[in-house]
Amino acid sequence: MKVSLILASQSPARRAVLAAAGVIPVIHVSEVDEPAALRNAANVQGVSVEQMSAEERVSILARAKAFAVYESWKLVSDAAASASGDLVVGYPLAAEAESENAESESSESASSALADDSQSDVTHNVDTAQTRDFSGVKVPTKTFDIHDFAHMNESCNDCNSVLIVGCDSMFLLDGECYGKPHTPEVAFERIKQMSGKTGELFTGHCLIDAKSGKTVCKVSRASVTFAHMSDEEIRAYVETGEPLEVAGSFTLEGFGGAFIEGIQGDPHGVLGISLPLLRQMVCDLGYAWPDLWNSRKLEGEAIKDDPASKEVPKENVHQPGDGWVMCDCGRKHWGHNGAAGVLLARRDETTGRVTHVVMQHRALWSAEGGTWGIPGGAISDGETAIEGALRESFEEANITSQDIDVVGAYCENHGNWRYTTVFAFEKPGHCVNPCAHDDESMEIKWVPIDDVPKLKLLTAMRTDWPSFRARLDLLASQR
Repeated sequence: MKVSLILASQSPARRAVLAAAGVIPVIHVSEVDEPAALRNAANVQGVSVEQMSAEERVSILARAKAFAVYESWKLVSDAAASASGDLVVGYPLAAEAESENAESESSESASSALADDSQSDVTHNVDTAQTRDFSGVKVPTKTFDIHDFAHMNESCNDCNSVLIVGCDSMFLLDGECYGKPHTPEVAFERIKQMSGKTGELFTGHCLIDAKSGKTVCKVSRASVTFAHMSDEEIRAYVETGEPLEVAGSFTLEGFGGAFIEGIQGDPHGVLGISLPLLRQMVCDLGYAWPDLWNSRKLEGEAIKDDPASKEVPKENVHQPGDGWVMCDCGRKHWGHNGAAGVLLARRDETTGRVTHVVMQHRALWSAEGGTWGIPGGAISDGETAIEGALRESFEEANITSQDIDVVGAYCENHGNWRYTTVFAFEKPGHCVNPCAHDDESMEIKWVPIDDVPKLKLLTAMRTDWPSFRARLDLLASQR
């Protein structure tokens, strides 16, 4: 049995610990208001936050983070389960070329699509390669029920369960609890107090079986002894920026490791997530730890950076399923399980006709950077195309699953890779406020439907837009 693990954290240290153990987690940031969560829990108990132990606090926050992501996961799952309409699958590579001349013209069109005047400020990274232009090809299609997931992501058949883990760490020194210092001044004073002393690091873990709702919560504990540090050493350490956003103002695996003389207890907990404890929790929910192993070499390592820069970023948060595929069409495409995105439409309240769609202005560093398309990305292991599209569109564009109805899909099947466009309408009485959630977009906005062809469109979107527009109009008339 394969089990997908969702980590409710953007902590690089937690990701690294899991990855080194063979588990590449799906990253869903919880965005929990931690002080508010602690205040609410303290009010329920009739005590102040200061009266709560470090163990209680990390348990509360780990649970809050895990459940925040769980609720988000359920929204995506419910929206995907309630999808209606048809899945149309196109097979462009199966089409017979009309003639060698037509094929040559199509190739020339593809290679020059980004070089004409209308595309002059669009970048083209040879390594990432633009999508092939199939505008001159009559693509054969087949129609399936939208829930026929066999045509979306075959890996979902191998992944029977989803686990969500939330973590939080806190350092206890001389009876006082320390979280993240956030500022250099606070970090300096805290580290000065820690110099030459021993404190305790608590890390709370909350693991949820997403499909059953069963939950396990546990806390790891370790004593950490610090070397005597001079003011100059403390100041230099603070200037690295490393201690500002970590619990207790130190790290074991970074610059701070040189100032830690001893650890008694669980060393993984000091890194932010305890592997032995997590393994026990996984077993408590009825799974085997090796079920989570999904490690494989990820290609195209890249770090997120300024989306308006033409330089390819140096670091990225990799998800299971991320990586380049050498496609049967002769180009490189992103996503071991394929990719998917949401084409979200807004309708006139009176006539029901489509008036606007959400469009993404792609970061310059991306493939065909500077063009416009729809928010989306690689499908993760264990996801259907609809689930992947909904997750990606929320992470990139704030398209909230509870505010939309999925009404159809189109899958362009290249054999060993495919892209699924999920058609959705804003629910009556609901409002989606799209915005760029990360640096993969320069801009995301509602665009009048008649203005879409005026944009510098991604090659595939430019090719498919006439049929997409016609299908949106048809779907709107049927509803």
